[in-house]
Amino acid sequence: MKIQFKADNSVSCQQAVVTFQRCQNLMAVRSEHSMQGKVVLVTGANGGLGSYVTQAFLDAGAIVIGTSRKIQPSDFNNPSFTAIPADISTRQGAKVLVDQVVARFGRLDVLAHTVGGFAGGQPIADTDDATFQKMFDLNLNSVFHILRVTIPALRQAGTGRIIAIGSRAALEPGAGVGAYSASKAAMVSLIRTVALENKDAGLTANVILPGTMDTPTNRKAMPNADFSKWVRPATVASLITWLAGDAGKDINGAVIPVYGSDV
Repeated sequence: MKIQFKADNSVSCQQAVVTFQRCQNLMAVRSEHSMQGKVVLVTGANGGLGSYVTQAFLDAGAIVIGTSRKIQPSDFNNPSFTAIPADISTRQGAKVLVDQVVARFGRLDVLAHTVGGFAGGQPIADTDDATFQKMFDLNLNSVFHILRVTIPALRQAGTGRIIAIGSRAALEPGAGVGAYSASKAAMVSLIRTVALENKDAGLTANVILPGTMDTPTNRKAMPNADFSKWVRPATVASLITWLAGDAGKDINGAVIPVYGSDV
């Protein structure tokens, strides 16, 4: 923004000072929301939520590495996007991924973890071992594996950020979703522990608990639901980028509910 002074002095010194101060304030706000030059790893980057998160970081100027088992470079038409297929449900898969990120970009500033899944519908007494294990592999073990290998790099960044996606079910379990709820609740505890253990390095770790997300998969699964009450992925993506920026530096160990109008 430029300040132009006319020959007739119609812009007073006082007006110029006020305008300059407004410019400074605007620049400060933009700086807090900018991710220019930051290296961001998004897991589940081409998923129903992850695609919005990836695009939000790209729009904010970040260098984004997107990962999933079937991610493709063509998923995002942006020179700042890199696709690295990986299976982070194992320690080795997570380690190989992060080693590639650090080797190529020299650093890691943000982990946005959007991987997760749902299975169930049965009461605990009827839940089989495979379903229970699947929920913990998807919703807890994947977080554990990716945290172990990203924390050292995030600590080195000095302003590292971890934002993970949980679920409303972590706090409000329902009948028939015991395995899912338990896995998400355990993940919340894990993220809060990481927040405590790494606050000395300027690293923050927070978890967002959305209600039902308005994704094509959920619409197909629940065609008779009131979609207007569901949480928009763009809303969660905006919150994630805010937490990842300078504006979110004082938020650590938070469990943030995002329930839309279905409260």
